[in-house]
Order: sequence, then structure tokens, then C-alpha cells
Amino acid sequence: MDSDRNLPAMAIDAHRSLEITVDGELVGVDDETSTLLDVLRAAGKTSVKDGCSPQGQCGCCTVLVDGQPRVSCVTPVRRVRGREITTVDGIATGDVARWINAFAETGGSQCGFCTPGIICRFEGLRSRGASHDDRDAAADALLAHMCRCTGWQPVVDAWVAFPTATRVLRSAGASHRAELEGGSAQSTASDVAIGRGGFSDDTAPAGALVAALDTSTEEWVVAGTRAEALRLAGKVQGRRTTAEFSPPIEMPEGDWVQTLRTTWTEPGYLETDAAWCLPGGQPVSPLENGGAFGGKVDSDVGAVARRLADDHGHAVRVLYSREDVVRRGPKRPPLAAGVRADGTGLVRVARTAGIADVIAAAASGLDVEEVDVPGPRTSAAIRGAGWLEMAVLSAGLRGEVGWITSPGGGSATAAVAADGSIAVNVRCGAPLDETILRSYCIGAAHMGLGLVTSESLGVDADGVIHDLTVRSFGILRAVETPTINITIEPDDGQPVNGSDAVMAAVAAAAWLARGCPQDWPTG
Repeated sequence: MDSDRNLPAMAIDAHRSLEITVDGELVGVDDETSTLLDVLRAAGKTSVKDGCSPQGQCGCCTVLVDGQPRVSCVTPVRRVRGREITTVDGIATGDVARWINAFAETGGSQCGFCTPGIICRFEGLRSRGASHDDRDAAADALLAHMCRCTGWQPVVDAWVAFPTATRVLRSAGASHRAELEGGSAQSTASDVAIGRGGFSDDTAPAGALVAALDTSTEEWVVAGTRAEALRLAGKVQGRRTTAEFSPPIEMPEGDWVQTLRTTWTEPGYLETDAAWCLPGGQPVSPLENGGAFGGKVDSDVGAVARRLADDHGHAVRVLYSREDVVRRGPKRPPLAAGVRADGTGLVRVARTAGIADVIAAAASGLDVEEVDVPGPRTSAAIRGAGWLEMAVLSAGLRGEVGWITSPGGGSATAAVAADGSIAVNVRCGAPLDETILRSYCIGAAHMGLGLVTSESLGVDADGVIHDLTVRSFGILRAVETPTINITIEPDDGQPVNGSDAVMAAVAAAAWLARGCPQDWPTG
């Protein structure tokens, strides 16, 4: 049931304690304790995104304050009194058009959640006179940002392309390709780069109530604003642990020639689960313009929004905080596997609905033993869960990547060069739109590399999660990401998903290049 603390008075005090200038217009502020992010979102500036709620770590809410980039989620609005605030919507028309063109030309924006803040950051870099030929400067500027979709390279390409970028007309199959790769309908319109992809919370009606979860009671607290809902729910920002935790499943004993143990990992999507609903209506899906790598397939926010809207007779927005996503969202099932020279062996995997069938289909010679492991819930819907690890083990047994075919039908192979650069070949039917396909494949390569080398989530022996911030997940940053070269093989067949196979092929290549160490991440 819901807390009795909900629904404070909805009337807004006519007295505005301060005013700020946003994109050339005065905006009145009722509460000086609000963050700049809350004020901008309340003023309808939905290009300013909330990805870490607020930890100041993802960069999605970056705006310009007197021309300089600033993360708005940790900026008290009282500190910008009398300052000029510019969102991506307020950038000069000619410049924002060139940014749109540059990101479209390079595939630098997929879902478009992170790119409005990145464009503001790049505007700050331009104001300092940085050269558009300087890829290192762009990568350094992106240290303040997170992007899970693109693998960074197309974003840096957009920085380089800006001076000469021209309008891009998408092919008719572009949206189909994006949906194949992303797992759900996704806009490929050029204005996605400036945040207009139609995310769930961006489309909520003005004046909707806001629900936040009180994790101490598991009750949803409803209030007039997001800031008030979070306060009433007692949200306290999580931290990143300095403790180290071993993979949770012990290796079975056996005459193995190849072994692999994995740990807890977080899907790491940036748009936290969000939905809204009118009384008696159907909730807006949390999957609007993004598949979340399987992490939102069974999210409960839609059902909660519908129930609360009916209970309160008013439109209600339901929002997960970043900590809610980490604590409640599904993770990749950790496993421990041993394989003999003849391809037989044993896989121990965290008990997960459907995962045994996935593993058996990918590696028929391995017995699967599901075990109960204290920790967050897991899902076989997470991108590549189970079959990717089996494909990597098979490559290790062969001593080469070869061509890896995903359940989605696409095939890929990959190699890591001595300088760390990665070469990928992919076959997935008719490309439909090569820019979009290449962007998704680079993003998948980035994810496969990170899964092997850097990604983990701190979970103790009692199953308690200790890593509750975006930066805790080990997602590779732009400065850590090697050059990724994608070759799209000619193929006139039916278009199928190609990026999942790329993720597995790069994971296999990265593991082989490191000598096939037993435990992921390898470091």
C-alpha cells in the first residue's frame, strides 16, 4: 500500500523567490533548494535528462551556465541566480543544426538520451577553441559523460564531422535496422540527438503527480514534484564500494581444459525505468525509444503507474532512481563453467528462468546445473546472457574466434591487434542503413570488451549490492576504448540482428588476446 505521507498541497506559491534566464527567457523558481535539473525539467526542458538521479556522474543533464558546461543535477538553483542558462534547445540555430547533422552522419546518437548533454559539453569545448581534428580533446571532454549505446567512437566522430556536416536523409529501412539491433521500436529521426526521441517521462502531462519508492518500506510515495517525492521517500545517494568481491559461484572440480567464471554485472542503461498513466488509461511503456539491453522487459513501473493513477484520480509519473534500478533491476546471471577437450563439461549458473535452455541450445555438450546464489534477481533476457559465455568458451577451446552466430541470426568474427584496436566483420542480411548498423556494432563491441575486461557489480556474500552509482559498473570510458573497425560483409539475405554476434565475437577475441584467464572481469 502507499504511504500516508503522500500528496502535499498542489497549489504553487505565487511568490517566486528567484528568477533565472533559460534559453533567453525568464523562469520563475518557487523553491531555492531545488536543483537546476528539477527547475529545467519542470519548465518543460525535457532535453535535459536525468540518468543518475542525481549523482553528477552520467552527464546527461549537462547545460551551459554562462557558456560553460555544468552538470545540473547537483547544481542548486540558487547558485545560478542571475546567470544565463543554455540547454541544447537554446544553442544557436545554425550550430544546433550542424550538431544534429554531425551525429546523424556518424551514427553518434542511438537512443539519444545522453547526446543533448554531450552536445552542450562539445559547445563548451568549441568555446575554448579546441580543434575538431583533436579526437583526444573530445575523448577527454567525455570523461564527464556516460554513453551505453554507441561505444563512444561515433560520438567522437561527430565532434570531428561538425565543421562540414550536412543534412542526412535516412533510408526507408533505417528504423527497421534500429529496431532489429535495439530489440524494440526506436526513432532514427535526426532530432533524436537533441533529446526528442520520445522517452517515457518526457511525454508526461504537465502537473502529473510523481511517485518515488521508499526502499525501507517498499511503498510508493506520491507528491507534487520529483524533488518532494524523493525527499518523502527518504532517498539517500548510494556510494561505490572500495571492497573487492570474488565471482559468486565456485568452479566445479573436473579435468577441464578451459574454465570461465563470471560475476554480477549491471545492464547499465542510462534512462532509469519510467512510466506514466492517466486514471483509467494504459500506462506509457518504459521501453519508449530504447530496449535497455533486456533490462526493462519485466519492469513494474507501468503497472504501478496505472494503479496509482486510479487510486489518486490524477495522472501519475513513476520513476526509478538510479539506486532503484541497481537494487531491483535484473542482472546477467553469473556462472562458472568447465569444459573438457572433447567439448563436454559442466556449467553452474545462478538460478534464472529460461537460462538452462539458452545454455543447452548454445552448448549441447555441457550439463547445466542451476544454483541458488544470494544476490539481485537475474534474467535470461539480458543481452547475450548465457549463450555469449558459451560462444566465448567454445572459441577458447578452439583457440580462435571463428564466425560466431547469435540466436538472432547474425554472424560476426573479431580480432584484437597488438595496439589494442579491434577489427570486426559482420554478416546480418541486407544492412538497410550502414551508418546505423555500424553504430550499433561499435556499441556492441564496446559492450563485449567491457564485459570481459572491466564490468562488475559489488555484491557481498549475503547478496547485498554495494555499488549503487553509474560509475561503479566498470563501463569503459571514451579514453579507454580502442579503435573499433567494422566491416559489413555483403549480404542480400533477410535482415537480422547483427550486433549481438559482434558483442560475442569481440568478447571472445578480447578473452583470447588476454590468454583466456578464468575470471571475468580480467582487468
